[in-house]
Amino acid sequence: MYKISEFAKLTGLSKETLRYYAEVKLLEPAYIDPKNNYRYYDDGSYFLAILLVKLRSLGFTIQEMISVMEDESFENLDSLLRQKRNKIMLEIEERQLQMKAINEFLLSGEEESK
Repeated sequence: MYKISEFAKLTGLSKETLRYYAEVKLLEPAYIDPKNNYRYYDDGSYFLAILLVKLRSLGFTIQEMISVMEDESFENLDSLLRQKRNKIMLEIEERQLQMKAINEFLLSGEEESK
């Protein structure tokens, strides 16, 4: 079992983030000591925390991460990852169109100044 400070160092999540994740039922401690309210995490918590770190780095929202964690079989994860990828691809296409429009606008300004 790991105290919250040890677990924070192990996972790269701050103590505040771990407390928030527990509050929203995203990642709850494996055990809370009733005497002093110290939070303890176990190896299973570590796996889930690393998954959450990865999902966050992929742009998942808190609500999306909750959806993944509620589906303990992780069957939904593949679908969510594909949706996220498609959304990013659309955003890239939109940005490329914006870049093209900016370049065209810059070129038209250069031609007028000649």
